[in-house]
This record gives sequence, structure tokens and C-alpha cells, in this order.
Amino acid sequence: MKRTEPHGLNRRHLIGVGLTAVAAAGVSGPAVAAQSPAPAGSPIGPLPDSWRRAEELKLWPEGPPEGGFKPVPVPANAPPGFFRNVAEPFLKRFAPERSNGRSLLVMPGGAYSFVVGTHEGAATAEAFNRMGYTVYVLIYRLPGEGWTSPWTVPLQDAQRALRIVRSRASADGVGEDRIAALGYSAGGHLAASLATAHQLRSTPPRDAIDRIDARPSAVGLIYPVIAMTPPFTNPQSALSLIGAEPSAELIALRSPDRHVDARTPPTFLVHALDDTAVPPENSLSMLTALRQAAVPVETHLFQQGGHGFGLGRPDTPNSQWPVLFDLWLGRLFAPSH
Repeated sequence: MKRTEPHGLNRRHLIGVGLTAVAAAGVSGPAVAAQSPAPAGSPIGPLPDSWRRAEELKLWPEGPPEGGFKPVPVPANAPPGFFRNVAEPFLKRFAPERSNGRSLLVMPGGAYSFVVGTHEGAATAEAFNRMGYTVYVLIYRLPGEGWTSPWTVPLQDAQRALRIVRSRASADGVGEDRIAALGYSAGGHLAASLATAHQLRSTPPRDAIDRIDARPSAVGLIYPVIAMTPPFTNPQSALSLIGAEPSAELIALRSPDRHVDARTPPTFLVHALDDTAVPPENSLSMLTALRQAAVPVETHLFQQGGHGFGLGRPDTPNSQWPVLFDLWLGRLFAPSH
């Protein structure tokens, strides 16, 4: 069985300068876990023991839809923490000591060029476990790894993941209507796409799970990529997902703010005003679309934080967003609602 192994580089650096250095330094073949330590000052480190202990669930036991997977070059000395060469997407399930009756599907970012397994994956799962959430972290397929319809594969995986989480609601002791999705950066684009395109099908249902509703009960978008065109898109995310010369139809298809309607789940938005990698106008455009459709929305814009702050930078206001998100979900999922 093919396994996807984590590796990593400083994520903000990669988003800022692209991935040419990664390709130049790499070797072909499936990625392996690098043994060298992270660079000094890097926020990226090895995946914690909780990641290894967490149950792993394959999304597609018979193999994923689409074909054409081709491993991409990765640096031989890349530190651990990020995932590339995702031939078989999977979920990591983190169980709380005491359930609050809610599940959370987490979609890390990575400019659709890698998937951050550390602060936007394992650390997020640990934090929300402590609040009582059953957390599933999704390691999804990446569009630049040879797939025949590259712009479809992340959404296919997100839909399948939500369906799997919902299929396990009873066993997890959670309500089927208390399943939230949470996405960071490009993972925020994926979560927003799931929220606005949960009903779309690119392949026929394979099994009973594929017939389960893929609509999340609520969605959290943390410094999300929303725009697919300048001046506000993240160029690397857009290039990875829709290519260098996308058609107007493809741009529209993958712009979630253009598909908000009354069925879009209640949404929680977080962004820093000094984010230069993914400008806050991305969240503002989503906010405008949600308000126009009368979808419940809560928005927190922080003066500082930059991009990629995960659960928040210590001793700054943006570190409070997980508590705010939990309180918001508590009110949303209260019996009176």
C-alpha cells in the first residue's frame, strides 16, 4: 500500500516565493519523512506523538476517483510536518477524553501545493480535543500531482471526508447536525468550496457513504483563500488549483463567494488585516456574499497576525479565535436553534 509521508518547509516562505526551489532541490518518487531538524526559527517541527496515535481512515478503500497520479520532486533534507505526494488521501481521527457532542473536520492549508500537518493539523486537533470535539484532520490530494482533473480532486476528498465523519456520528457520540468544517488558507478555500458546492458530483456514488449528505452544519474559514484572480488571490494557490491560463468558467467554478446561497452553512471568518500572502479582502468578499444571501455569519478581523498564524500567536488577540469559534458553535448548536 502506498503511504504518504510528511515533510516540510517554512510555509509562509513557500507561499511568498513559490515552489521553484522545492522542485529544483528534489528527487522524484514518493516523499519520505525527512530526518533533519527544522531551520532555526521555523514554526514547523516534527508531527507530535498524538498524530501517530490517531486512528487513520482511508477515504477511498478501493482507490480515489480520477487517475494519473505522479509523484513530484521534494527536497531530500526537508524537515517533517508537511505532506506532498498524496496518492491515497486519508483522515486522522483524534478522540477527546470527554465528548461535547460535536465533530470538527479540519482542512489544513498549503497553497494547494502541500498540506500542513503540524500547527494547522495536529495542533488544531489537540486544541479542539481539549474542548471536547471529536476532530478529523484531512490530508487531501493535491491538484499538481498529475490527476486528470486536478481542480476536482481536493473537493472530492472534502466531500468524501464530511460524509465519512457524518457516517460515524453515532459511534462518536455526536449529532449528525453538529458537524463543522474548519479550513486554513487554501484549506479555507477548500472548506468554503465544500460549504457552497457540497451537492456537486463529479463522479457517480460508489457506495452508501457517497450517498450521505456532504453539507457541513457550520464552517470556519481561517485566513481563507477565496479569490481566484488578482489583485486579491494568493498566486500560488490559484496556479496550483486552476493553472496558469484558466477559463472564465473554471475561475467562476472555483470561486466560492460566487456560489453562496440560502443553503450555505453558517460561517465563521477570521483574518488578519496585515496578511499580505492572502489579503483580508478574501474574507471580506465572502462576508459580503454571505450577508447578501442572509446566511448567518460571524467575522473577526485582527489588526495583526500576518498569514499562517494557526491557533494564534501567543499573547496577541488573534489567539482568542478558537475560543470565539467554540462559543459561536455552542450558540449555533444549542437546542433552541
